[in-house]
Amino acid sequence: MQALLFDGQLRLVHDYPEPSALPGEAIIRPHLIGICNTDIEITRGYKGFKGVLGHEFVGTVVACQNTSWVGRRVVGEINAACGGCTTCLRGDASHCPERTTLGIKGRDGAMAELFSLPVACLHAVPDDVPDAAAVFTEPLAAALEILEQSHLRPTDRVAIVGDGKLGLLCAQALRLPGCEVVVVGRHAERGELLHAQGIAMMPAEAIRPGAAVDQFRSPGLPIAWSQSFDVVVDCTGQPGGLALARRLVRPRGRLILKSTFAGDSTLDLSAVAVDEVRLIGSRCGPFAPALRLLARGLIATEPLIAGRFALRDGQNAFRAAAGQLKILLEV
Repeated sequence: MQALLFDGQLRLVHDYPEPSALPGEAIIRPHLIGICNTDIEITRGYKGFKGVLGHEFVGTVVACQNTSWVGRRVVGEINAACGGCTTCLRGDASHCPERTTLGIKGRDGAMAELFSLPVACLHAVPDDVPDAAAVFTEPLAAALEILEQSHLRPTDRVAIVGDGKLGLLCAQALRLPGCEVVVVGRHAERGELLHAQGIAMMPAEAIRPGAAVDQFRSPGLPIAWSQSFDVVVDCTGQPGGLALARRLVRPRGRLILKSTFAGDSTLDLSAVAVDEVRLIGSRCGPFAPALRLLARGLIATEPLIAGRFALRDGQNAFRAAAGQLKILLEV
């Protein structure tokens, strides 16, 4: 079968072995696969993964011992846990030390004509959620994990640093408790989606060291922002973005880390300690609420799609994905 393989270089192969239907697993034929920044970082050396890429997908189950799944349209959680270790038994399956992770660690991903995933990871897609929205379930769930981990009050002032795919999803998710939300980014043209939902946008170049009392007013919105926030979420995917996010957190505020990238950070941890900033790592999140939000039309996904490519044109798709919003692969 065709598959987009990374083995030190990204290449399309035409004779990749089809997956076997193992006990407890389903064989899935993907319809759409999203290219995530993590996929791009893997091609730069992140996690040392070699194999078929891809963990954001919507597809149809074509084979499974539990025949009730066959023919169903599904999305899937990316962590395949053992289910029997101490970590799993305490309810932290996504941190199972024996887990494999779809297209990231020890398990081939979705950028192929077929792939396998445990039935325990599957979620049926409601009929009223089209493929082009369902493919965003995994990153939207990751955005919702912030709300799972950390209570946001309606009075909190929240900054999302990074106006890429995940940043725009996080902004939409974190507005739901009634928070004032601003996105700090470098692409002014992406502000239209945000302004339509009452989310302000601040140009990254407006943030200067020592300018904590400066005010920024978003065009068309009656909100003036000082450069000090209760909660700041780094979605930039680069070390410089993390440093920028740190400058925005007030003392005793929360800095939530969403970025995964190949490289080291030079974050000043002494300053974090002095300001008593809470650092919260945040990764995968709940799929069922993500699907509910998509079904109810509460999250806009269509404006986030920058282009579509056939799987056979996957190398060009990866080249197009750098610095863009969501690029989708069609199978």
